[in-house]
Amino acid sequence: MLKMSLFNQFLEGHCLDAYKIFGAHFAYEGVSGVRFTVFAPHARSIQVIGDFNNWQGHDYHLEKLSDHGIWSLFVPNIIEWSLYKYLIEDAQGQFVEKSDPFAFSSEMRPKFASLVVNLRDFGWEDSMWMKNRKKTFDQPMNIYEVHLGSWKRKFSHAWMNYEELGRHLIPYVKEQGYTHIELLPLHEYPFDGSWGYQPTGYFSVTARYGTPKQLMAFINECHMHDIGVILDFVLVHFVRDIHGLAQFDGTPLYEYPRPADANSPWGTLMFNLWKEEVRSFLMS
Repeated sequence: MLKMSLFNQFLEGHCLDAYKIFGAHFAYEGVSGVRFTVFAPHARSIQVIGDFNNWQGHDYHLEKLSDHGIWSLFVPNIIEWSLYKYLIEDAQGQFVEKSDPFAFSSEMRPKFASLVVNLRDFGWEDSMWMKNRKKTFDQPMNIYEVHLGSWKRKFSHAWMNYEELGRHLIPYVKEQGYTHIELLPLHEYPFDGSWGYQPTGYFSVTARYGTPKQLMAFINECHMHDIGVILDFVLVHFVRDIHGLAQFDGTPLYEYPRPADANSPWGTLMFNLWKEEVRSFLMS
């Protein structure tokens, strides 16, 4: 069931939970399936294409729910880890394939399809740590900042996954007397050399080290060992890659409209923080 109150908060610029209404979410609407919802006010039409419809979206058009540009479609019988993209037609009739800005998981670069993931079935075991963390505001903190891709690798030089990293990193951090781990950005990004500071998917856990649930298990294990986790986060700019946020609906939806304002020294695009919807996106 779509929560119109959250949509209104999103449009007004003070929504903290936009990921609960946008993206791909399992739902039951007479039958089990997935509801896809996206914000694209200047799109002429939007289709969802994926491995569940052979990447053909003729019968999978999203419905425009309001003049504010919120589009949605319920698709029955979709299973977890299904791949999908949005095929967006702009006002000039041009089509472009886009990743879901609110997806929780994505394909490994250079591919860019989003994945349907159900995060609600993860069993957290850190209730005691969560209960006690509010009592630590006046306690000393010793933070270990780490980039997971370069901290330790396998003998083959391949990345370790979250489970493997946890087996090495958590004992090391405890032994050295740290209270927290600060992880360099883990949202999805196309260029390895950016270390995650030039993202495409702000809600999507990078596929380099595993799945969202494996990251959740890593955080859960940290909490079980009384280690807090801080996630680094880039709210200034994003990459120009055509499948990402840039010109999302054929217009500068997330970036500034004037190139002089939008262009950053890193060759990326700056978020237009004057827009209420952009502020809701980042705060969420």
